[in-house]
Amino acid sequence: MNISTLTDVRLELIAAARYFYQQGWMVGTAGNLSIRLSDGSFWITASGKSKGELAIDDFVRVYPDGRVEQPTEDSKPSAETAIHQVIYNLFPEAISCYHVHSVEANLVSRFVNGDALPLPPLEMLKGLGIWEEKPDCVMPIFANHLQVQQIATEIKTRFSNTPPQLPALLIRDHGVTVWAASSTAARNYIELVEYIFRYMVAARRVFGEV
Repeated sequence: MNISTLTDVRLELIAAARYFYQQGWMVGTAGNLSIRLSDGSFWITASGKSKGELAIDDFVRVYPDGRVEQPTEDSKPSAETAIHQVIYNLFPEAISCYHVHSVEANLVSRFVNGDALPLPPLEMLKGLGIWEEKPDCVMPIFANHLQVQQIATEIKTRFSNTPPQLPALLIRDHGVTVWAASSTAARNYIELVEYIFRYMVAARRVFGEV
C-alpha cells in the first residue's frame, strides 16, 4: 500500500464508504471500515456517522494499547471496534477490515441453523483465494449479540482453533466482515461476497435451493 500521509488512508475509507452506501450496503450510519497503519494503530469510522457523507474528521484512531485519538470531542469509535481489533491481532497480514450490512447478507445468514454457511462453487471464489475445482467452501457464521465484545471473543476463540477458509465472516441478522492485505483488496472482497450472496438468494428463489 503506497500511502504517504494519514489523511490519504481516510480518503480511501471515505471513497469506499460512499460507494458501499450507494450500493445499499451501508445505509444510514450502518457498517464500519478501518485501515491499519505501520505502527499497528488503525483508523476506523466513528460511531453514528452517515457512511454516504463521511468527512476527514469522522474517523477515530485506535492504538494497540487501547488508546484512542479522537479528532473531535463527539467522535467515538465504532461499536464494532473490538471486532476489528481481533481481526488485526489474528491476521497480521491484514491491513484493512470492512464490515457492511446488506439485505442479502442477512437473508443468507438464515439459510442454515448452524455456524457455517456452505457457499456455491462459483468462479467468484477465486477472487477470495479459493482456487480448487468445485471447492467445498463454507463461510463462518457468528451469533449477533448486543454486547459486541462477546462477538469479538467468539471470533477469536473459533478462529484461533480453526482458521477460516476465506477472509470473511457473517454475523447472523447483522452483516458481513472481510479483511485483506490492502484497502483495494478489501473493497473487492466485499463486492465478491455480496455477489455470491445475491446469487444464493436468487438461486433459492428460482430453484428452491442454493
